[in-house]
Amino acid sequence: MRAPHTPQIRLYQNWLRETRGQSFDSYDALWRWSITDLDAFWQSVWDYFDLQSPTRHSAVLANHQMPGATWFPGAQFNYVHQVFRHVDKAHAAGFPALMSHDEKSLADGRQPDALSWPELRRQVASLALHLQAHGVAPGDRVAAYLPNIPEAAVAFLAVASIGGVWSICAPDMGTNAVLDRFRQIEPKVLIACDGVTYGGRVLDRSAVVADMHAALPSLQHVIIHSHLSATVSIAESARFERATARNDAEVAAFEPLWLPFDHPLWIVYSSGTTGLPKPIVHGHGGTVIVALALKTLHNDIGCSYQPNSWGEHYHWYSSTGWVMWNAQISGLLNGTTCCIYDGNPGGSKDKPDWTTLWRFAAKMGVTFFGAGAAFFANCMKAGIDLADCGDLTKVRALGTTGSPLSAEAQNWGTDQFQRLRQTASHEAARLGDQFPDGPPPGKLAPSGGSEVREATSVGESIWWCNISGGTDFAGAFIGGNRELPQVPGEMQCRLLGCAVEAWNEAGQPVVNEVGELVCTQPIPSMPLYFWGDEGNKRYLSSYFDMYPNVWRHGDWLKVTPSGSCIIYGRSDATINRHGLRMGTSELYSAVEALPEVLDAMVVDLEYLGRDSYMPLFVVLRDGLVLDAAIRDRLNTAIKTALSPRFVPNDIFQVPEIPRTLSGKKQELPIKKLLLGQPLEKVVNKDAMANPDCLDWYVAFAQSRTSAT
Repeated sequence: MRAPHTPQIRLYQNWLRETRGQSFDSYDALWRWSITDLDAFWQSVWDYFDLQSPTRHSAVLANHQMPGATWFPGAQFNYVHQVFRHVDKAHAAGFPALMSHDEKSLADGRQPDALSWPELRRQVASLALHLQAHGVAPGDRVAAYLPNIPEAAVAFLAVASIGGVWSICAPDMGTNAVLDRFRQIEPKVLIACDGVTYGGRVLDRSAVVADMHAALPSLQHVIIHSHLSATVSIAESARFERATARNDAEVAAFEPLWLPFDHPLWIVYSSGTTGLPKPIVHGHGGTVIVALALKTLHNDIGCSYQPNSWGEHYHWYSSTGWVMWNAQISGLLNGTTCCIYDGNPGGSKDKPDWTTLWRFAAKMGVTFFGAGAAFFANCMKAGIDLADCGDLTKVRALGTTGSPLSAEAQNWGTDQFQRLRQTASHEAARLGDQFPDGPPPGKLAPSGGSEVREATSVGESIWWCNISGGTDFAGAFIGGNRELPQVPGEMQCRLLGCAVEAWNEAGQPVVNEVGELVCTQPIPSMPLYFWGDEGNKRYLSSYFDMYPNVWRHGDWLKVTPSGSCIIYGRSDATINRHGLRMGTSELYSAVEALPEVLDAMVVDLEYLGRDSYMPLFVVLRDGLVLDAAIRDRLNTAIKTALSPRFVPNDIFQVPEIPRTLSGKKQELPIKKLLLGQPLEKVVNKDAMANPDCLDWYVAFAQSRTSAT
């Protein structure tokens, strides 16, 4: 079956015209309607996706303010209801819910594991009943320490189905980083694995799990997934495999609970420059309605069993420590087969292999392939040839996020896929000459199965869906539109429902100038609150300190006259490594615990068109010199407490760390200085406790400029 694949955003506009009598002569007109008539737009999304509630909502937006907007009051909802709606139809069409590989199964050449829609529902129901039997009630937190495997998706859906509040950390995170998150939310249950394999290395995490159990007094139950068959000695813990094995009448009759539209769904973490990671709470309804609008209308990811998008196979590489894991799983909301990979996308440290994820995509028959922008840059630098990676002709779209994608990396990917399509076209022509009545069975059979959508034609450029958003609201502000022109290094548009502007220092919107990314209208998936945040103090200071009642996101943005957008990097001092955000305070906790270190400062110099570069500056005790042994101890401390992803590019010994009169580290001014801005424009020396120390950083900035 060949899918016509009309752009999803065109189908939505056709529906608006047919059911609402509304038509728009440009995307800009459609966007402006969506941000000025919020009630009409978000009601249209509800109706277009036929969202279900046993009770009617009394309004779309009852409390039009930010923060504090109230969406769809009176409606009842559950994320898992929306997923389960697709079980019968998707299964009848022959499509699985999840397809998965890990490093070993991919290397061994095995077929991917496939989890059918009915089996997904059965496992979710079994685990949900197990959790209820152990006292989990709506509002109770369930923490998970799991990699990107089908079991993580099952666990999330089970927790959400009974009104529990889900929160997950990746097993590559150290004990301290995980506890900094989970201690804040006081989970009742922990679901954890005994270890992972990453980059060819087996990482036993049984000791970390035991440490978490001992350090979280709120825990009443622990479930262990035996991923490595390691021994985890926790009394009366349950086995994940047994908790999901039940198959009886109660399991068959299980239905997710109907919950208030804004019932907490999950807690995700976004780190700032001070204090503990921010535990951000999103609601069931807001998360679902925004995910459907983003994933379908803008990312153009269709339902696998719908004729227009028949055979959609959706992949977005992520660890469970990144909100893109949530985005990957949200493909289930629209009946899409999700293809997940557990492992290092670049091979092992000893033998880097940036073809790994592409070979995975070829075996899976992936149609939409997403990853962090850094992944594509690494593939380009490694000089790989996608022609060596298997049959990638089913890939019709590439998605990127996490950091700005350079025009160079985008052009590399476009050229690679153009060559793949030319080769496929020549092969099709050769077979046409050889078999004028059509190829015999088996010829031109796609690697991912026979029922996948037709590849884009040879003359059509691969479509790039470059998006920018955040963990903070589990969505995107800026992204793609299959009907708009593509310019390498740019994102096509501001998304529907997202009143995004670039503001200058005077708080005025600007076009064709770099400014602060702000959002002037509420979005349904914005945080309900931060967990344990008395009086919303942290919430308000995180997004509304600069402009009251206007969301300041912390990115540099330029909106071009045509409406396309360019993100230039973070405007605050938060670290963004390979798409994963981490607060500098967490790194300082690890580094400054070493007896050799008196003070430290780190800056992330990610900026469009430049390689990500993160230097660490340290002040050592008198008499000590930064040598290889101290460097190793610093890197090891960061790896252990946080993750190998946050190891700095370079470490420098400095005489002092610049601080304000109140003692705050001058991270953002130094970041701006090292990005090329003049000293007098980035710092007020009169407000500094030690202005003389700036001479070292000015010299360092000049040396970097001359070196590049």
